This record gives sequence, structure tokens and C-alpha cells, in this order.
Amino acid sequence: MQHTVIDADDVVIRFCGDSGDGMQLIGTLFADASALYGNEISTFPDYPAEIRAPHGTISGVSGFQVHIGSVEINTPGDYCDVLVAMNPAALRANAKWAKPTATVILDIDSFDDAGIERAGFKTDNPLEELHIEDRTIVCAPITTLTKESLKESGLDNKAIVRSKNMFTLGMCFFMFNRSLDHTFSYIEKKFKKKPELIEPNKKVLFDGFNYASNVHAIANTYQVGPYKQEKGKYRNINGNQATAWGLIAAAEKSGLPLFCGSYPITPATAILEELAIHKSLNVKTLQAEDEIAGICTAIGAAYAGNFAVTSTSGPGLSLKSEALGLAMITELPLVIIDVQRSGPSTGIPTKTEQTDLNQALYGRNGECPICIIAAHSPSHCFDAAFTAGKLALEHMMPVILMSEGFIANGSEPWKIPAMADYPAIKPPFIESCEGHFNPYERDPESYVRKWAVPGKKGLEHRVGGLEKNPQGVISSDPENHARMVADRAEKVARVANYIPEQEIFGEKEGDVLVVGWGGTFGHLYTAVKALQAKGRKVSLAHFDFINPLPRNTEKVLSGFSKILVCELNSGHFVDYLRAKMPQFSYLQYNKVQGQPFIVSEIVDAVEAVL
Repeated sequence: MQHTVIDADDVVIRFCGDSGDGMQLIGTLFADASALYGNEISTFPDYPAEIRAPHGTISGVSGFQVHIGSVEINTPGDYCDVLVAMNPAALRANAKWAKPTATVILDIDSFDDAGIERAGFKTDNPLEELHIEDRTIVCAPITTLTKESLKESGLDNKAIVRSKNMFTLGMCFFMFNRSLDHTFSYIEKKFKKKPELIEPNKKVLFDGFNYASNVHAIANTYQVGPYKQEKGKYRNINGNQATAWGLIAAAEKSGLPLFCGSYPITPATAILEELAIHKSLNVKTLQAEDEIAGICTAIGAAYAGNFAVTSTSGPGLSLKSEALGLAMITELPLVIIDVQRSGPSTGIPTKTEQTDLNQALYGRNGECPICIIAAHSPSHCFDAAFTAGKLALEHMMPVILMSEGFIANGSEPWKIPAMADYPAIKPPFIESCEGHFNPYERDPESYVRKWAVPGKKGLEHRVGGLEKNPQGVISSDPENHARMVADRAEKVARVANYIPEQEIFGEKEGDVLVVGWGGTFGHLYTAVKALQAKGRKVSLAHFDFINPLPRNTEKVLSGFSKILVCELNSGHFVDYLRAKMPQFSYLQYNKVQGQPFIVSEIVDAVEAVL
């Protein structure tokens, strides 16, 4: 077979296999090696929803997609140039994502009669049944070669077979001209306490590289050059890690200790785990017994003068709703991070959606408006978390930060910022006062009350869920209640004076304005750029600030003949816009499949309304 070196601006590779085959690990290592080489990258880990599905079945398939390029990359890619399938089930679940020109690498050892049957194939020829026999198929006996590589390693057979992912990674490193050095360093660090595992892992990785370089089955290799980035220090970061670091940065800028009270829940758990590492940065974490305890401990920490945070996903946000109302009526600063997943109820815990927006907007009793912002990419999670902290602390209110499984687990390069470039955070503390302290007396411009930390003489006041008057006295007076409800709502509304105006990507007037929010940004932005390249008069308004909306929202929407709102739900944001700005007519494009958009879907949806 003739060998061809393909110079490409960007390439997509998808690793898939059983949930125990280590696809997430080798996908991450491939992404890290590419980031160190200088590529732009975007990743999409696609976990199975079941903890341990039956071996070799569709429900147990785990995938990891990596998009690398020498050009700007904003999505993990729609379809892959290289598909690695470690068993028949992985091939069956992912063959639809392989381009017609794709190279498909198979561990042919797993394609026995039993494996083919477990995957649900009706014939003994999976390639023909899937109509992919015209792709470049590399049938490598990966399990057999791994056993041969490690036969003298001293490892037991189970450990040897588990190493087939590293053999496969070595093959992919050859295909993409990647250095093994970073992964060697990773192996040395990971197995520092088990040094007997270092050399076997290095050897099997190197043998996979050599196998790919010495056989003629690998028809195509790829050369993807570095991306010309702005000068600075970069690292690969995922959304949950960036969120945790953004919170730490906000704590540093405010001069307050950070407290996170949370209960583990997919896909938000990694935020709590990351924060727990950084005790040296004045971070305190508590793994509570349930979601209610998590938010209640955080409210207590806020009352005591901490920067308080709680993290969760959709089911947990439901459980936190009453306590969230308590934080709102007491007007204490609190950041609630909701990393959305498919629902309702337990739903599909490892799949992504934007189906919590209605809950975030309206999911509380009484008149209880909450400030809501959304992160739009893995690296943007840092700035979004910092901003959420700043708004909560300076405006004395709970703020919900909306994230999603797609960006929480996905990764991209992040330019490490200088903290000097970030603004100071100035909570409205009060140390003393003349005369009687009125805890709900407000700043005339922002409507923010003062933050009186317990223990300050003369600032004693009562807090709790019962309605109070401005003097802090419990009150059931009808007029007072109406006034306090209006004041709390006005405080949220006036946040619009402290956030940026809405940006438009493209011309300020045109035929179609594509509108989105949250983690759909990369797909919408890429689709709009493709349409603009065709000469279409299309622009994008992607909203990071949801409640309140930016001050210029009406002006932004008024410049276009048609408004198309695209969401990974049944229409939460478009209904919100209809309620807030009914003078406009809205079209919508929705997807509720537990999967992110495909760029071509957005392009087709816009073309259909032009």
C-alpha cells in the first residue's frame, strides 16, 4: 500500500472502545501532546451513561474525540479523519462519524464471533453491514501484539491486556508525527510509587509506534503544523478545572477565603475535587451528605464572611431550590454552579444538554429572581466563574453560573492570564455605623445592601427566610412585602449596568441573526463563519449574560430580518426572549439528544430560513 503524507490544516481523531479500555486516557494524552506541539485543540469526551455496562455492548462504549489544527479550532469536529475502534460495539456505535476518506483502525483480535454478536451485528461482516468497507481499514492484532510486547514484563495477563490502549496510542503518535516524550514523562509521574510499571508502559507505547512505522498497513500519515498563537504561556484545560481556578482567582481578588460546600454529582464533581487540592490558597471544601446540606453550609459560610460556592447538576439544583430562595431573601453572596446534563430526573448523567435554564430562571417559590450567567467554552469557564464571583460578592446576591457537560469535560488551549489584568473585587463590608444599623438599607445606584459580618459591635441583625423590613425586623405588612420584593428584583435588574453590552459576531444588520447561549458557542460561531464565507448576511449574538440581559439586547435584535435561536433544549431561551422582548418574532432550532450540535446542522437550519 502506497504511503501518503497528508498536510492538513486540521484533523479529527476519535478513540472509542469499552468503558474499561482507557479511551479517555489515551484521548487526553494525545490532546496534551498535540497542545504541547503547538496545535489548536478541542476535545469531546463521550462517556457511557452506565457505570459498567456488559462488556462488548453498545451501551458500554466510551469515546473521546480530539480536533487538532494549525488554524483556529472552536469545536471538537463533526466527523473524524481517523476512527480507532477497539471492538465491534465501538465500531457500530461510531462508524457514522467516520468521513468517507477516513482511516479506521481496528483491534481485529476483538472481532471474533462472540464480539460481533454482542455488538448486535446481523452478519459476520461488520464493515459491509455498516457500509464503510471503502474506507482505509487498518486491521491490527492489537491485543496479540500487546501481549507479545509485554510477555517478559512480569505483569499478569489482565494488566497486559489493559495496556493495549497504550499500544494503540503509539500507533496514533506515528500517524500524526507526535513525540513520545510527554507521554513518557506522564508515565514516570503516574507510576512514581509503582516503578515496576514504568518501563512496561513505555515499552508498549514505543512498540506501538514502531509497529505503525514498520508495517505498510498505515497508508496515510498526517502533518498538522502548530497554530500561530498570541505570545504567552498556554496550557490545555477543561471546563471544570477552569471553573475551579476562576473561583480561586475571584477569592484572591476579593481577599476572602473560599468555601465550597457540595455533594458529588456527575458532571460537576471535578470542580469540588479540584478545589480540594488547593488548601494552600485559602480554599476550604466540604463534601456534604446531600445537595441541601451542600448549599446550606455555603450560605452559612457566606453569612460568616466567606466567598461561598456550591456546585451541582440539574437534579441537585432542584434540591437546592428552597435554600437558594433563602440566599436570595437574606441577600447573601453565593455562587451556584450548575453543570447541566440530560434529564429529567437522573436522565442520562454523562450526556450534555441545556435543559436547566427554565429551572434556573423560575425554579423557586415566591418572587425570587436570580442573576444568571453562562460559560460558553472550556477556557471561558475561568472568566465566567470569576465574573460570577464578582457579581455575587459586590451585589450581595446569589448568582447561578450555567455550565454544561460538553464544556465541563471538554478541553482547549488556555492562555494563562496575569492576575494584574483582572479587576479588584470589593465586597460592600460595613465595619461600624452611627445609630441603629439597618441591614436592608440600599445603595441608591446599585440597590446593594451592606455586608455585616457577625461579631461587629453595633451591627447585630437578624437573618432568615421570613420577610423583614429595611430595619431587619420581621414583618408581614403587605406594603412592606411588596416594597421588599420590588427592591430585590430591582437589584438584579440593575446588574445590567455592571456587565458588558452584547457583542455581535459579524455585521450589525443582516438577514439572519443566529442567537445562542452557553456551550453551543463553538458550533454556532463556526457555522456562522462558514455562512459568511458564502456571502450570506448572517451574524451571531451569543449571550453570556441571561438575567439580566445586556442593556443593548433590543438594539442587537432589531438589526435583522429574522432571528434564529439555537439551543440544546426544547426552547427555553427563546421563550424567555419572547417574554422579555415580545416585539420581535423568533424562529428556533432545537436538539435534545444528549449530544452537542453538528456544525452542518446549524448551517442547514440557517439556509432553510434565508
